Amino acid sequence: MKKSKRCFYFLLLMAVVYNGSKIWADNRPVGLLTDLLEYTDRVYLDGYPSTLTLSQMPDAIETMQVAKVASAKPSFSWIVPGKQQGTRQTAYRIILSQSYDEAMNHIGSIWDSGETESAQSTAVRYAGEPLKPGQTYYWRVKTITNTEGESDWSEIKGFCTAAELVGYAQAGYPLTKTAEYPVKVTTPAEQTVLADFGKAAFGQLKVTLSSETGRDSVFIHLGEQLKEGRINRKPGGTVRYHMYPLALMKGTHTYRIKIKKDKRNTGDAAVLMPAYIGEVLPFRYCEIERYAASLPEHAIQRESVYYPFDDNAASFSSSNDVLNQVWELCKYSIKATSFLGTYVDGDRERIPYEADALINQLSHYGVDREYSMARRSHEYLLKHPTWPTEWILQAVLIAWNDYLYTGDDRSLQDSYAILKKRTLLELRGQNDLISTTTGLQSPEFLQGIRMKDKIRDIVDWPHTGILGLNKAEGGEADGFIFTDYNAVTNAYHYEALKLMSAIAGVLNLPEDKTFYAGEARTFKERYNKAFLDKRKGYYKDGITTDHASLHANMFALAFGLTPEKNRASVADFIRSRRMACSVYGAQFLMDAVYEAHDADYALSLLTDTTDRSWYNMIRVGSTISLEAWDDKYKPNQDWNHAWGAVPANTIPRKLMGIEPVKPGYELVRIKPQTASLEWAKIEVPTIRGSIGLSIENKLDSDRRYTLRLHLPANMSSEVYLPLPSFADFKVTNNGQEVKAGRVKGEPFLFVGTLMSGNYELEITGR
Repeated sequence: MKKSKRCFYFLLLMAVVYNGSKIWADNRPVGLLTDLLEYTDRVYLDGYPSTLTLSQMPDAIETMQVAKVASAKPSFSWIVPGKQQGTRQTAYRIILSQSYDEAMNHIGSIWDSGETESAQSTAVRYAGEPLKPGQTYYWRVKTITNTEGESDWSEIKGFCTAAELVGYAQAGYPLTKTAEYPVKVTTPAEQTVLADFGKAAFGQLKVTLSSETGRDSVFIHLGEQLKEGRINRKPGGTVRYHMYPLALMKGTHTYRIKIKKDKRNTGDAAVLMPAYIGEVLPFRYCEIERYAASLPEHAIQRESVYYPFDDNAASFSSSNDVLNQVWELCKYSIKATSFLGTYVDGDRERIPYEADALINQLSHYGVDREYSMARRSHEYLLKHPTWPTEWILQAVLIAWNDYLYTGDDRSLQDSYAILKKRTLLELRGQNDLISTTTGLQSPEFLQGIRMKDKIRDIVDWPHTGILGLNKAEGGEADGFIFTDYNAVTNAYHYEALKLMSAIAGVLNLPEDKTFYAGEARTFKERYNKAFLDKRKGYYKDGITTDHASLHANMFALAFGLTPEKNRASVADFIRSRRMACSVYGAQFLMDAVYEAHDADYALSLLTDTTDRSWYNMIRVGSTISLEAWDDKYKPNQDWNHAWGAVPANTIPRKLMGIEPVKPGYELVRIKPQTASLEWAKIEVPTIRGSIGLSIENKLDSDRRYTLRLHLPANMSSEVYLPLPSFADFKVTNNGQEVKAGRVKGEPFLFVGTLMSGNYELEITGR
């Protein structure tokens, strides 16, 4: 055979192999999760992913790290393959094997589910004999769908069980390190080098420096903030700055800077860094002072610490550059503040708080297909609650979010008894409202919610006149008047009752479901009678004051307490107060504004550039969201607080309108409120795969609005479009005209429920 012919046939063969592998890859389940963890087969060495496999771990002389599954009967999840319209899973088969070879040969030596008729692809329970501790197992799955039939087997996913197994325990990853180099190196002064890593991160530092004599010493400065081109030595508040003297040895050597221990964030209540990582510091800049020699390439290296994070899992861009910058700030903030593997309050205390956890949770779901850190933080806080009344109640909200986004009800089952206590029904007074100041906090009550000391209402933080606020500054509670019966805490109580009814329904507890639903229904009437000023049309702070704050109104609207006839007046009052809340309160302000369908006002808040805005965090020089809008509103604030990253969840959930309706994203609502944006596009990770959504809004100019949607297999969606201002229009779906019903009392058209696939929905004027 001639050489040219041989080359032709070789290339043809390679093309067949390549295309065949692509077809195979497209026709198998991916994204396998074991107890909500995807990287269970990854072995780490002191924070870095290694070349070792699970089976090779016993041969290592080093101490390796790996995720451990502590549930004797774990759950399995996967992304169903299939690109055709309307693809849904009709059956699956899982095998669990003792060895990799057995899994390769499709032998389920531990368990074989057989072909199981079911659409369930999230949180499928292992149904074999309880697993053994300290073992390595391998599993894989294949699916059958209504459009493409039987899939190929998935990849093989290995996992290790913990030394002790229980019926249920949440698993978690080891922390990881990433080596990062400066994006810019300058010499701001003689014998001084300033390295800018571009973004702040919790990390450590290595430097490679030279000395001809061995008698040289340098000073290493690390910090988050610059002042006049140098690292700010006195940044104030809890903005970080450290200095380390370093005596150099003769020759060229690499030095690791040992980060100092901070007494405040390593106390009894703090979450500590694991020994295999070591202490870390949040810093963006490194300044080397009194160093005259030349620096070799990559002489300065930051080892940044994160919980495993997929930077490509989520994306967003739009026609508004400020909004794009805010998104990037908030997305990165969730990654950067994951350095402990548990949600904490930033670097000042490193203590978990429910309010931080709630915002972290929703934001993490918005930027990565990751659920274990939220669950770990939630379950930690059930055992170690914090003092604010509202945050005790938030446990129920966090628990429901966990189930709604994962479809895994084991945490609900495990924590149901304590969640019932967290509704705070025991604080009901004779007027059937809850209060923390009327003598009802008995020792038995406190024991039931696992508190040692009494809880107190917070509303927002900080309050007026504390933490060095100037008298001219009104704190972050909008002048809220605290009384025995507080509108905000009672709004949370209502939301907890609603969700406890839903949780009881999930757990097949019909009596509890009926009880909590009835309590929520009657409490709503009681709440509005007590707190709604019928003459003014909006809410007051308490039953013994006429003062009305932003907070009393935004929580009522966000939690669905406001009667239909009062929604407009409550929304008007909210608008009149602007951003009269903290970065924490902004979570509920944004939810309330979008609940009122006030999309233009919501967009104006997201893109605001005053000192009470997310853009201000960028303008002052931070690359991680701040604890407060500005230093003047909280003088002791830190520059690495994820509760300031609200847009990381508001943009996907509310502006783009992508929210799960049924657990595990079985059904999703697509209800965008993009206001005046000319275009916007987003990719949102879910446990079933990524949702892609793009919008072109030319209703005002060309009388045209286009929504393009990608729904992964085994998912369906309720889809809404904006109601045009003009009457004569038509709606098409993939070119075919469809009926779209007007939603009563809302500025939307309901297109219907769409199955998985790709859609182009368009509104055009006739």
